[in-house]
Amino acid sequence: MTIYEMKTVVVLGGAYAGARTVQVLSKGLPEGWRIVLVDRNTHINHVYVFPRLAILPGHEHKGFIPFSRLLDPTRHQDLCLHASVRSVHSSYVVLDKSFPERGVPTPELRFDYLVYALGSRLPAPLDLWGSSPKSGRASHKDAVVFKPYAGTKQEGISWLKTHQEVIKSSDSILVVGGGALGIQFATDISAIYPYKTITLLHSRHRLLPRFDEKMHTEIMDALLASNIQVILGERLDMQSILFADAIKLNKQGQRVARTLQGREVTADLILLCTGQKPNTHLLSAMDARCVNAHDGLAHVLRTMQLGVILSTSPPTPSNFTSESSTPSPSWSAFTSTSSTSSLLSPEQELENALAQVALAEKNVEIEESLSGLPMSEEDDDVLDSDLDGSDVAELSTPYPNIFVAGDAADAFGAIPAGHTAYYQGEVAARNILRLIQRSEPPLKTEISQDEGVLVTEEEEERLEHYAPGLPAIKISLGLTKSAYQANGVVRTADDGVPDLNAAAIWGYFGYEVEKEEDMYA
Repeated sequence: MTIYEMKTVVVLGGAYAGARTVQVLSKGLPEGWRIVLVDRNTHINHVYVFPRLAILPGHEHKGFIPFSRLLDPTRHQDLCLHASVRSVHSSYVVLDKSFPERGVPTPELRFDYLVYALGSRLPAPLDLWGSSPKSGRASHKDAVVFKPYAGTKQEGISWLKTHQEVIKSSDSILVVGGGALGIQFATDISAIYPYKTITLLHSRHRLLPRFDEKMHTEIMDALLASNIQVILGERLDMQSILFADAIKLNKQGQRVARTLQGREVTADLILLCTGQKPNTHLLSAMDARCVNAHDGLAHVLRTMQLGVILSTSPPTPSNFTSESSTPSPSWSAFTSTSSTSSLLSPEQELENALAQVALAEKNVEIEESLSGLPMSEEDDDVLDSDLDGSDVAELSTPYPNIFVAGDAADAFGAIPAGHTAYYQGEVAARNILRLIQRSEPPLKTEISQDEGVLVTEEEEERLEHYAPGLPAIKISLGLTKSAYQANGVVRTADDGVPDLNAAAIWGYFGYEVEKEEDMYA
């Protein structure tokens, strides 16, 4: 059988959800099947450590991990393509280029199954693809567009180094957003540059309101001990910093930011840590019914198959071509999750009990490296009604061969996180294997020519269902200090390391680190 005759599972996005999907598929796909992993980055972006690397010099290279060892080397038919995605359709995706020498003769890449694991776009202070490291500076000259990042490791390192210089040269910094990302930025900057004036502005009266109030207390104590000025219950007037006719500078050349309540805060640098956006525009262009218009998340069934909320209106045509490329990985709170088939064991728990989940490889080290994924302020604003984990009664799927995992998925109240993505990718992969292993096609019930097909209740019961676990979080409060909540217990620690143990995650992606130089790959 030639590579052109092989059946294909396409995985879009190679970070936490995509990587786990590939690992599970690699061990179970039968002969005649191949995996094609597509990512616009040349290296996996380990975004958990990006806030620290964007401030503390000397560790930038540790956040970019080669894709080269993620795929099973014994499966020669599998491919990893460095490309951007232009559009998604029910049986193929369109890339920005072809790879004829690798069995992809045109930009149109057909699939039998698709896993959409494109995550969400990072907040501006960490958005390598969309913002300049200097964009928050008071000087208009510094606000010019930075040289575009094209997805290479060297460009990423350069971006982080530039961000470090911007932080170093700014005497006063306003951090907007009191989610975990904003808190980490504020406390890290204070730990490295204690002489700087740092202000944290948060729209809520409580930090991390989805967690125990003791988390708020511990974090506030750490912020005040670091001489960080904290303003709670006031929201930034975005016009005061984004619109040219409203931007105001004081005599010292500092930007004057204004809250909706009228308070003015001056700063040399403003870091907007106010939320990430799900990268679901490609799904929305294929079929607008697949994406929640309110929050941008993709509807999914418990099987992680792409879903729609059925209505009387016709579906959106699927021939729209987006000019946007494959998005970067997710950035949000650490969440301990498990699928219904996952078993936990005490020996696999972190010493701090943050993640009581069983990882397949290097459990403790990976848990430690993933445990500090910050949550943005907008994540805190999710309504409690969105977190009850209930199914949507009218949700079903015309696309039983398309799965969504990670930050892009509206996964029954699961907080977007590395471990969340990990288990969603695992469920998606196992269900694909179940469908492939059947001797007959998936059971379908015809609705109409316009509405497509539905997966029957009987079919769904034969596939694995995903169920999120209780949320937990570990948040950095400086170079060594942290606070965390797991299973309703809030504790603090003072055992951190400057690079946040970045090397631990490399093994998860198949790249064992034996010495510091290995992470320059």
